[in-house]
Amino acid sequence: MTEAENIRSLFLLSPDVVFLNHGSFGACPKEVFSVYQNWQLELERNPVEFLGRRSGGLLWKARTELAGFLGARPQDLVFISNSTAGVNAVAKSLKLGLGDEVLSTDHEYGACDNTWSLVCRERGARYVKASIPLPFDAASFTDRVWEKVTPRTRVIFFSHITSVTALMFPAADLCARARAAGILTLIDGAHAPGQLDLDLEKLGADFYVGNCHKWLLAPKGSAFLHARGSAQGLVDGLVTSWGYSERTALNADQEAYAGTETFERRHQWQGTRDIAAFLAVPAALEFRRKYNWPERQCTCHELAADLQRKILAQNGLSPVADDADFLQMVPIPVPRAGAERLGKWLFSEHRIEVPVTAFGEKCFVRVSVQPYNTAQDLYTLSEALAEYEALTPK
Repeated sequence: MTEAENIRSLFLLSPDVVFLNHGSFGACPKEVFSVYQNWQLELERNPVEFLGRRSGGLLWKARTELAGFLGARPQDLVFISNSTAGVNAVAKSLKLGLGDEVLSTDHEYGACDNTWSLVCRERGARYVKASIPLPFDAASFTDRVWEKVTPRTRVIFFSHITSVTALMFPAADLCARARAAGILTLIDGAHAPGQLDLDLEKLGADFYVGNCHKWLLAPKGSAFLHARGSAQGLVDGLVTSWGYSERTALNADQEAYAGTETFERRHQWQGTRDIAAFLAVPAALEFRRKYNWPERQCTCHELAADLQRKILAQNGLSPVADDADFLQMVPIPVPRAGAERLGKWLFSEHRIEVPVTAFGEKCFVRVSVQPYNTAQDLYTLSEALAEYEALTPK
């Protein structure tokens, strides 16, 4: 058994699927999933004690471990269900007015585009997009975005790693320039934690959302919202619940563990909900340490880059970015002809789970490479793409 096959055996993935789509929903290791289920069982043994008296301390401990991994303070983090929920919390809280502008790029995730479009339409604001052309030039990114800044720009929203094109956007410089101009920044880091080494304090975004259930290997429904201290009062919880009440003796025991910050209380104290996925995040971090995940990630990047070179040699297309512009998730260009059917064909004919994305006139097979992916997985994809191209009318 190869090393990749050994790692694959640690996951719950179906053995008959070539899984090259970790970027969409992630995959949770067996031992982490077991911890998740144990927390659910613990809750059910005495829901009143677990949620009413223990949850504050348990969540604080989990957030402290996550904060250490992210280069943040635990009091600046709250758990949420996914990155889109965090974008919604921020977007729907900010006091945008008639004529105000939210600046973004044309590479953003569709659900978040929908969120900002709705909020801007309701408030009479404008959702403005900077064009980031392909091939991608990281050196010009900040200037291209800044060209669209006007005196009405209130927020700059952008991805750290894009969903459709899998590119890393330089974030620190843009955040620093925005802060100097008095403009708020929100980064969609859905794909960043677990691919990028993050230091959220140093990065300096006012708001940062990230998923734990993707590249961090935690269970589905675990994510976080990070807010700088000066920005925490600007964002409300998506659910108005007990966190908005005056502190009483009834909840004082929880707050003795978890602190009394308004930001935390408003987002965390939402009544009855399953917090097991949040509490399993430390187990995911431990799994990564146990199996030396960062070193394995470097190998995955090299495999992704090699795979792209092989496929592009077959189809004659050019890459849309340098190898340094992506990590474990690579946007491999494929011919436009037949691309709308390609994803379904790959799964139905070869049991390959991989997304086909589009940006402008370009189409990509967005391949995620994890330590559980074997050389055979990548070979199967390259051969299937060659077969599909031969079958597709030019």
